[in-house]
Amino acid sequence: MAQTPMTPLQRILRQWESPPTWLSVFVVIAWVQSTLFPVWDAGALGNWLGAGFIVAGAVLMTASILQFAKARTTVLPREEARVLITGGVYQLSRNPIYVADALILTGLALRWDLAALIWVVVFVFVINRRFIEGEEAGLRAKFGGQFNDWAEKVRRWV
Repeated sequence: MAQTPMTPLQRILRQWESPPTWLSVFVVIAWVQSTLFPVWDAGALGNWLGAGFIVAGAVLMTASILQFAKARTTVLPREEARVLITGGVYQLSRNPIYVADALILTGLALRWDLAALIWVVVFVFVINRRFIEGEEAGLRAKFGGQFNDWAEKVRRWV
C-alpha cells in the first residue's frame, strides 16, 4: 500500500522532532518546575555532582559523534545507517548519545532541584518510544545477525 505524501507542515514537524529537540523541551520543563515549584535543593554537592554529570554527558556525546564521523554514517535517527558501529563507546551502550542526553539532563536537575530528576525518567521513556525502538528495528532489519549478536552483548542504555 502506497503512503500518502507528507504535507509541508508534516515535513517541518518531522525535521523538528529530533532527540536534541526533545532534550531541549525536557531541559525547559525541568528548569520551569525547579524555578516555580522547587522542592529540594541539593546545595553545593548538587552543583558539583551536576557539573560532573554534564561534563560526562558532553564527553560521551563527543566520543559517540566522532565514531559516527569516522564510520562515515549518519548520526540522524531516522536516516538509514551505512554501517553498524559496535566499537568504542558502543561496546558500553547501544545508545551512548541518548545516555549522554540523560546524563546532561540529570546534571542540570541536580544543579536546579532534585525533584526535577523525575523528568529524566520521563525523557528516557519518550526517547525509547519515539526513537530507539524504531532505530533498533531498522538496524536489525539491515544488519540482521550482526545486530543481534551485538545487542546480546551490549545493553540498550548502560
